[in-house]
Amino acid sequence: MCPSVPHMTLNDGVSIPVVGLGTYNLRGGAGVGAMLNAIHLGYRLLDSAYNYENEGAVGEAVRRSSVPREQLFITSKLPGRYHAYDKAVTAIQESLYRARLDYYDLYLIHWPNPKQDLYVEAWQALIDAKKWGLVRSIGVSNFLPEHIERLVKETGVKPSVNQIELHPFFNQAAQRAWHEENGIATQSWSPLARARDVLDYPTLRSIAERRNKTVSQIILRWHYQLGAISIPKSASFDRQRENLSIFDFSLDEAEMNLISGLSRADGRLNNQDPAVYEEF
Repeated sequence: MCPSVPHMTLNDGVSIPVVGLGTYNLRGGAGVGAMLNAIHLGYRLLDSAYNYENEGAVGEAVRRSSVPREQLFITSKLPGRYHAYDKAVTAIQESLYRARLDYYDLYLIHWPNPKQDLYVEAWQALIDAKKWGLVRSIGVSNFLPEHIERLVKETGVKPSVNQIELHPFFNQAAQRAWHEENGIATQSWSPLARARDVLDYPTLRSIAERRNKTVSQIILRWHYQLGAISIPKSASFDRQRENLSIFDFSLDEAEMNLISGLSRADGRLNNQDPAVYEEF
């Protein structure tokens, strides 16, 4: 067991762990086993999505775990093909049926898909799902400030979380500052970028050697000190433990600045710009 993970309080009063397990590609029996290992180590946040095709495995891990459901924090996400209001409501219900859960702790709109322009309808469905007790907290993923401003203007309800691509090569400084000004939590997907790119990066390796930590631990500590919630994905027990063991040291300002200085304007991993990219 790792030390307990700190929590952050969202703008709706819901408490969320600051590090969780990304579950993309964790499916079937092996996926359930990996999630159970993570829960045993001390992970309490499991991040899934309708399009990951593993909500059933997530629910199975929740049921097999000795940790009470109310101590776990389970996230899923609405896909772009179901943004129309009625389809969104049905998709949220289907998410729960597949997982065999009574509620999700957090449900996100996965991408804004601005060209189809139905994300406000989708948001209204999430607002209603929360009223009905299907989800405890609602948020978005990959939304730009302009998208969120429109949600708030048209519905009066602000997302609790925006899950965005965030890693040393794309540090999202302007978007994070906007989140902070508006009381929205930043959650980082692909927090370690591509392992092959970062793990041998000289700047990161030198900090890791100085701190007697791994490069992954340095990067995840950087996220934590930025105030971002990270969800690193790993099926490996040892890697899961390593990724959670980041609360016994801190980076100084110079180290934080060195890591943030690796960011590039073209640093997105797959050039998925939410202003134009669409995913269904």
